[in-house]
Formats: sequence, structure tokens, C-alpha cells
Amino acid sequence: MGLLTELSDKKIVLLGVGLTGLSCARFLQAHSLSFTANDSRKKPFATPELKTDFLSKYPQITLITGRWDKELITSADVIITSPGIDLLATGIKKMIRDNCLVIGDVELFCQVINEQVTPMSLLAVTGSNGKSTVVSILAYLAKALGFRVGLGGNIGYPVLDFISPGIKENIATETQINWLILELSSFQLETLKSMKAIAASVLNVCEDHLDRHKTLSHYQQIKQGIYRQSLLAVVNRDDGATQTPVRGQKTLSFGSDLPEPGQFGVGIINNKTQLMFGEQALIALDSLPLAGLHNALNYLSALALGYGAGWPLKTMVENLAGFTGLPHRCQRVSSLDNIQWINDSKATNVGATCAAISGLSATIAANAKLILIAGGDGKGADFSPLKSQLNNQVNVLITLGKDGDEIASLVTKAYQVNSMQMAVNTAFKIAEPGDMVLLSPACASIDMFKDFNDRGQQFTHCVTQLYPLAEAGS
Repeated sequence: MGLLTELSDKKIVLLGVGLTGLSCARFLQAHSLSFTANDSRKKPFATPELKTDFLSKYPQITLITGRWDKELITSADVIITSPGIDLLATGIKKMIRDNCLVIGDVELFCQVINEQVTPMSLLAVTGSNGKSTVVSILAYLAKALGFRVGLGGNIGYPVLDFISPGIKENIATETQINWLILELSSFQLETLKSMKAIAASVLNVCEDHLDRHKTLSHYQQIKQGIYRQSLLAVVNRDDGATQTPVRGQKTLSFGSDLPEPGQFGVGIINNKTQLMFGEQALIALDSLPLAGLHNALNYLSALALGYGAGWPLKTMVENLAGFTGLPHRCQRVSSLDNIQWINDSKATNVGATCAAISGLSATIAANAKLILIAGGDGKGADFSPLKSQLNNQVNVLITLGKDGDEIASLVTKAYQVNSMQMAVNTAFKIAEPGDMVLLSPACASIDMFKDFNDRGQQFTHCVTQLYPLAEAGS
């Protein structure tokens, strides 16, 4: 008996009707599975039109909003929970019966494709930083190699849309993909146990989401759980927390040092930083669009994952330069005065900002200043790992947001401001030709902005507004 047949007589409760929840609803209806939806928000839909659309598509479904319904949750046989819901903090975990199956959308997806005669091939990536860039590089390379590829999980399409028959939004019906690249968050990994990936990687581990996971050790264990669901572990030699706990598992590695034969790393040849495979130079970093040593590691991890999956290394390297990067990830903003403005709004934790400072400070002239704009909602993080870099690699610090004062306290002098406009204007007054102004907040954006995209867009807008004023001499 298949999973979907087993679910046909179960009481299914869907927790959360955001993007992931809506994809779950589409999947359940496409397979004629009845369910009840529950969301604690009074207005879970972004617009009234979305609510009307949901109710019209699922007229037979009961939707309970504004609270977690204890009676509903206690009586459930199966709970499909959105990854953003913390079952422990919300008190939901206490309501769930011992014999209730609790899964996320990625776990449901994996259980379904595992029953297929020829399931699609999976590559999976997690980590505190860089995972969206790495999976996007992988998807780009897969297309260049002629594979039919999808991108899903924490980026791209919700995974269930790839296997929901008859759904217009289902990209799988258009492309019939045979490779799926998965970006997986720690929240998604909490409910995932049935994935069978060809290769998987934990790119790096640093403090993040400790408001939910409590300790760095627990967060690390969740991340490393990805290896138990993969044939090959691709690990970062620079970060011991990314090593596989699975004894005897086949591994590939990447790192910022000169690699051993059969591994990926970095070397200096003719005074140029090169991506390396053993002693073989693959390509010079300065010929690739993404700058900084942290992006060298992103390129290397993508090559290692593709190589581990059997993709031709030569062809991957030939196509690397065509990938131009993702918005708000060390993205250059055009200027007219030789000041480099870098939008790294996606740096929502300390590790991401440390990586950006290290990777980019090495690319500016010795007499140039690095001006950092940081701050926001730190989500309970420890900012102390930033202290050394702020005092040794950053020349000017500008802070804003809920925890900006904590970051400012790490240096002798900082400019503390109340808005992105003030931050950019302050940086503009200080910066000279050759200097770099880096927005890399080390914090979440929710205290002042809709999300990191909004924060990055506001930064970019403020910068672009400077130059007509600068040309007028103001």
C-alpha cells in the first residue's frame, strides 16, 4: 500500500497557510485527500483576494484562523506543518498525540518520490550562509549541461508543486525534470528523515535561529542530519561543524587551502587566486563574477557537489562565469565616483557578515577604507565574533536597528543612525574614491523592514539617489 493510499482515511491537519501551506493544500486536493487548515494569524493571507481564492479553490475545507485549535490538533492522525512554525514554542507539541505523524512538505515529497520506479535525482544543500548562491550555481550548471532541472525547498518552487498532477503552477508538468536541487533550512530539516540524495552538503555553521534551536550544538546536529539522508557528504575543511557524523560515509571536501588530490580548494598561481582540484588549476577567481574568498568557497562547493553527482568537471568550469549571482548577496550598486557600494542585505547572521568582511576586505586597496553598515534584529545572537574584524578590517562602522547598539559597543567609535537613508548619507559623507561601503547587517530585517529584500532595495534606492545630488555639488 502506498503512502497516498494510507493517507486517504486519515484525519489530516495542515498547520499554516503561507506559501508552503498553500502548496500542501494544492497537493492534497490534487490527490483527493481531505484536510483541515489551521493558522494562528487572524489574517494569514496577504490580501483579501488571496483569501477569497483559497476559499473558492477549497470550498469543502474548514479553515480555522486566529488561534491554534487544540481540539483539532489533538484529534489529528497526520499533521503537515509549515517550517516557520515552532511546534515547541507555540505549545503545539504538547497537543499532539504520540501516534500522530508529524511531517513537513519536504518529508512528504520525499516519501512520495521514494515510491516511484524512477525517482528524480536529488542534490541537497544546507548551511548558515551561502546556500541560496550555491544551489543557484548548481541549477545554472545543470541547465548548461543539458539536464532538466528544478530548484526548490527554501528557494524556487515549493517541492510538492513538482509532483502535484494537473496543477497549472506545477513546473514539473512543463519540464519533466530529472534533477532537483534542494536548499534546506534548519526548520525544514527538523521534520525530514526520508530524503535519498545523491550528494549533500553543510556549507558552514554559525550562530543563527538560536531563538528556536536554543544552542549552537543543537543547531549543528540538525544541519548535520542532512548527511544521514545522502550517499555522499560534501564537507567544508575550514569548518569542523560541517563534517559528517556518519561513520564510513563517502566524502568530498572543499576549503580555502591547497587541496589534496581529488579534493577542491584554493591556490595561488602566478599571483592569482585559483580554484583548484588537487594540483589542477581550474579557473582564476578574478575571472568570475562573484568576488571575495567566501564566494570562492561557494563556487568550490557547487563544483564538488556536481562532481560528486557525476557531472563533467571541465564543462562545469567552462560555464561558471555565466552565473552572475543573486540579489542582495554581495551585489554591486552602480556609482559615479569610484566608491564601491555593496548590497549584502541577505547577511542576516554574524557568520555571513564575518564572511563578507573577510572576503571583500582583501579586494580593496591597502589605503582604502571599508565602511560597514550593520544592525537589525539579532535574534539573540552573540555578536562577539565580529569584534576582531570590526577593529582590524573595518575602518568605519555605522549601525542601525534594534540591536545596532550592541554591535556599536564592540568598537571605540561608531555612527549610530535611525534609518537606512541616514546610514547611506553618513557613509557618503565619509567615503572617498576607492573606498567600499558594505551593507552587511549580521541581523534579521524584521525590526525595520518587510524582509531582507526590502532592506536591500531601500539601500540600493538610497545609493542611486545620491549621485544626481553629488553631480550638482550638494
